[in-house]
Amino acid sequence: MLSNTAVPIYYGRFRDAVINRQIPVNRNISMEMNRIDRLIADPNFYYDDEAIEGWISYCERELTLTDGADLHLLDTFKLWGEQIFGWYYFVEEEVYEPYPDGNGGRYVKKVIKKRLTNKQYLIVARGAAKSMYGACIHNYFLNVDTTTTKQVATAPTMRQAEEVLAPIRTSITRARGPLFKFLTAGNIHNSTSKMDKKFLASTKKGIQNFLTDSIVEIRPMTIDKLQGLNTKCATIDEWLSGDIREDVMTPLEQGANKVKDWLIVAISSEGTVRNGSGDDIKIELKKILKGEIEDPHTSIWWYCLDSIDEVAHPELWVKAQPNIGKTISYEAYHRYVKRAEAAPAARNDILAKCFGIPMEGYTYFFTYQETLPHSKQDYWRMACSLGADLSQGDDFCAFTFLFPLKYGDFGVKTRNYITRRTLNRLPLSMREKYEEFIKEGSLIVLEGAVLNMMEVYEDLDNYIIEKEYIVQSFGYDPYNAEEFVKRWTTENGPFGIETVRQGARTESVPLGEIKILAEDRKLIFDESLMSFAMGNCITLEDTNGNRKLYKKKRDRKIDAVAALVDAYVAYKVNIEVFE
Repeated sequence: MLSNTAVPIYYGRFRDAVINRQIPVNRNISMEMNRIDRLIADPNFYYDDEAIEGWISYCERELTLTDGADLHLLDTFKLWGEQIFGWYYFVEEEVYEPYPDGNGGRYVKKVIKKRLTNKQYLIVARGAAKSMYGACIHNYFLNVDTTTTKQVATAPTMRQAEEVLAPIRTSITRARGPLFKFLTAGNIHNSTSKMDKKFLASTKKGIQNFLTDSIVEIRPMTIDKLQGLNTKCATIDEWLSGDIREDVMTPLEQGANKVKDWLIVAISSEGTVRNGSGDDIKIELKKILKGEIEDPHTSIWWYCLDSIDEVAHPELWVKAQPNIGKTISYEAYHRYVKRAEAAPAARNDILAKCFGIPMEGYTYFFTYQETLPHSKQDYWRMACSLGADLSQGDDFCAFTFLFPLKYGDFGVKTRNYITRRTLNRLPLSMREKYEEFIKEGSLIVLEGAVLNMMEVYEDLDNYIIEKEYIVQSFGYDPYNAEEFVKRWTTENGPFGIETVRQGARTESVPLGEIKILAEDRKLIFDESLMSFAMGNCITLEDTNGNRKLYKKKRDRKIDAVAALVDAYVAYKVNIEVFE
């Protein structure tokens, strides 16, 4: 029954276990619990115990595991599902009501009951039976929802997407519950030739319910395959784990908004790919969890260890893997830890996917946490060191300003240039990222096929004048810089100008110091482009242990960080002018 005061059954049990220290939780889960507590306290939101019990009863009565064994929902499944099926609110809407005689009608105001949650994000370690949970969601919408529904299961590969449908196909062939037996038995009134048609069947399109004309199908995780779908229910599997550069959530949500009571469930283990749409989503989820964005329609269960030190404590592994001891053994986790210690190449993949620690790839220089932007800052009229990494081709022509602040902090601003031709040749996914940089003012587009360095100079000079920055030193990579540096020297004098040649011997020391600043969150940057560039940086070591900046792929631009290194070197050489 509906109640705007009741504590949800499964959340209440979970909360009691957490309070009694039977279940340790990380900071993300703790913040989500605070959000749920606020829902309980809000009289505008209602809990329906019969609705959640109906979903649980259906799943356990009708569905089977892929091996044909009976399905018993995990406590985590009940906890997650309760957020979807257990919460409701009421809105007043104008509904068209035809007249009894069939001639015309009128709009009347009615109070409509609506499901509260339409998006759920699950970030949980591998081995948690995530695909089975997705199957339980799809199955319910396919067979219990009486409206005609279009559903989509998407993943980085078709094989991964098929894993969500596999339990449904098994339930069809091994029907044991009354509803499945009815839907799969065949019906004389719906027959052709000598074959009885079933109401529920696997087809080339996916799994179809011919009784309601509903379907769940698998699709690859690309924008062009997901656009234009009026999807009532969608699952996105492993949205953090593959090299997914496109924002697939947006086209699915745009299509779903045309349907009443739609739902998108995004499920994944932590990934090792940088600067994809997943990073942007995680930043938004953090803001929701912290209360910076108010969004009662989004459910977030983000499991992970709070620090790498917790890997050494098996009693804390449940913070990343809530189903440990049920869907995956402690012995398996002990093997993961031993492998991580013995095989450095696999270490960070294990830390990410098994413990939820966003290592973001074993070759990357900056960790995910170090690339998160700070709050907006203004360094008007402040002294700075300027670094330049100049390019006339597809790379950014990058300038980074470094502002010495109090307590050893450094403010960072960047300004980068590309041609219109470079922008127009970008793939759609990367074009959207560049448009974000353009909007925030960190990326300037100039006309032509090749950058005119004097145009760049004029724009940068006007920017410095506008901000009234006091440039005390200037570091630059000499490649392609002669024309620019000559004019800079003529107009600003020769003082404080430093040549910074690229290479492990010259980059290693400043890179090490910048890394320490990033670890301590003393690099105060607020631009997405700088976050993007830091997230793309990997380093190569020579035989002497010296490190050099490098990018793994052509489109992973690091020029703003290269300019930051140049600015830092120039600052260190001319530090006395800043004191």
